Parts: sequence; C-alpha cells; structure tokens
Amino acid sequence: MAGMEQAAVERAAAWVREARHAVAFTGAGISTGSGIPDFRGPQGLWSRYDPEDFAFQRFCADDGARRRYWAWSRQFFPVVRDARPSAGHVALAELERAGRLACVVTQNVDRLHQRAGSREVVELHGNGLSVACLECGARGPRDAVQERLDAGEQDPRCESCGGVLKPTTVSFGQAMPEQELLRAFDEASRADVLLCAGSSLVVFPAADVVPVAKRAGARLVLLNREPTSFDPLADLVLRGDCGVALAAISHAALA
Repeated sequence: MAGMEQAAVERAAAWVREARHAVAFTGAGISTGSGIPDFRGPQGLWSRYDPEDFAFQRFCADDGARRRYWAWSRQFFPVVRDARPSAGHVALAELERAGRLACVVTQNVDRLHQRAGSREVVELHGNGLSVACLECGARGPRDAVQERLDAGEQDPRCESCGGVLKPTTVSFGQAMPEQELLRAFDEASRADVLLCAGSSLVVFPAADVVPVAKRAGARLVLLNREPTSFDPLADLVLRGDCGVALAAISHAALA
C-alpha cells in the first residue's frame, strides 16, 4: 500500500479506535469481492438489464414481468447463495466483536455480513434468501423456490393461498421497511464515525444515512472505487477496493 494510502488507513483506524459509536454503511461494492456483481458500475447488472423491468408494480401486475424476473433470478440466486464473505465483510465483523463497531447498515440483500459474523445488521433493502407471499404473508426459503424453477415453473405461486410470491427484497417502487429505516437513521444520528463502503450513494432514502451522520458531527470515511456526490462531505476518501481498505483499517484499529 502506498505511503499516502497507508497514512489514510492509519488515520481512519485511529478514528475508529477513538469512536464511541462507529457505524458502517455498505453497498454492493463490498460484495464484489465475493463474486457478486454490483448494480451501477460499468459492468454492473443494470448495464445488462432494465431495472424498470423489475419494478414492484410491474412485478405485481404483469405475469410476463414476473416470468422474466424469475428467469433472471434462477440464474442469479445461486451466485448469492454460494458466495462467501469478502475481506470487507470479515473486517467489519471483527470490529464489531472487538467492540469497535456498533452496527452495519446495509443496502445489500445477500446476508454476507451475517455470514461473516456480524450480529447488528440493519437490512434496508431486505434479503434475497427468503420469499414471501404478497397476499397471505406466508414466508419460506428461497431455495425451495429455486427447486420449483429448476423443475420448470415460470411464475411460482404461494402453496398456501395461490398468491404472488416475491423474494423479501425491496424492489423499485416498493416501500422500504419502516423499522429498519428508523433504526438506520437513529444509528446514524448517534454515530461519531461513519465508514461508508462500496455504495454509489444514489439510492434514497438509504443514502440519507450519510448526511444524517454528518449533521450529527460524525467523521465520514468514504471507501469506493468511483467518486460519489457525497465526496465533498467526506473527512477522508479512500479510492479502490473497499474490502481491502476495510481489512487494512480493521487490522490497524485492532493492533
């Protein structure tokens, strides 16, 4: 690691060591090291798929849209299911275990933070490892739906009531989970350090976590491959692989 980058890592680590309430905010970039493609980068999923095709209202109303969604999901779900936590996920779990990190607020739906060992995780966009019926509310594992898709079903329905099944993720146009959003803003309002890793910070209201933390006086550390609109607010910017940077910060903070 270059001297300037190492100095930035040491500075961020010192802030984490001094923090009373450090919070991490993560996006898709922390999971690219686990083999899960991001959404908005040059090679992201939305460069190959139309996000509007996955909009909530279209999913609910259009069986053709659901069939297209499930065809895509059948291919993508095994990537998420079989992924392993990246260095960044592991680093944040280590910081939490050491009492240096209060919680992780994530936009991701892959549950890799939990699989790395993090316990305090706020999932703003739900998770893709379970499904729920939009009519009766019945829930079940996404694996069971995968078996049905592999057997030839194109628009799997609830086995209890026949209603529309959907992964427990938040789609475009779907309301975010209120309790998780309230907790995220509460954690941000109490943060004295916010480690923002792997997010393009263009999806709201999730990205509002950043200005909430800054207004509360938090030091903002941005770790991302690409510039974001919040870079001018940052106290420190580390450009590049956020997993590598988080691992370095965790190692230095816990040394």
